[in-house]
Amino acid sequence: MKSRTLALALATVTLAAMPVLAQTAAPQLPGIADPSRVSAGTYAADPNHTLVGWRVDHFGFSDYFGLFGDVSGTLEFDPATPSTAKLDVTIPIASVTVASSGLKDHLLRAGTDGAKPDFFGPEPAPAHFVSTMVTPTGPTTAQIVGNLTLNGVTAPVMIAARFTGAGANPMSKAETVGFEGRAMLKRSTFGVSAFVPFVSDEVELDITAAFEKK
Repeated sequence: MKSRTLALALATVTLAAMPVLAQTAAPQLPGIADPSRVSAGTYAADPNHTLVGWRVDHFGFSDYFGLFGDVSGTLEFDPATPSTAKLDVTIPIASVTVASSGLKDHLLRAGTDGAKPDFFGPEPAPAHFVSTMVTPTGPTTAQIVGNLTLNGVTAPVMIAARFTGAGANPMSKAETVGFEGRAMLKRSTFGVSAFVPFVSDEVELDITAAFEKK
């Protein structure tokens, strides 16, 4: 009898504590997709958490993808007038990341007998994107049109961007804003046309970016 009473008491205490446990089990994330948390100013790209992924179709069988990191640059932004935002970023090409070491070697290989390289060649210049127009398409979305310079060629590119969060970074303590973006380009536009159409001319870009306020 005594053991049954004790078990009932423990069960009652556990049930009573469950709301408290539920409240403490899920701490709030530092970044929240709330535009009111963004303050006007100039932000610097966080090179450790800003990435540009790329994807191409390979022979019609499957997609192959890679990644550029160590992105640097600035974002000038005022939440009161988002259309005046200015984005200027530099993307190192030489540090491209792919699963295959052989493919990385090919991407950065010089052309044979002085010919043009198939892809970027050795010691390629970084890519550079500068926005020319920002058009809000919703409370947290916008189209960013700008000029991309890649492989010595400059051409317009449009990024469909979405605001993903703002808040204080718990590590750096910096006021931070985050975005993601999607874009599509033709690599032949930038003089990288080897193996088209067996390796697709169209390249999908998947962008995730964090900017810290200066």
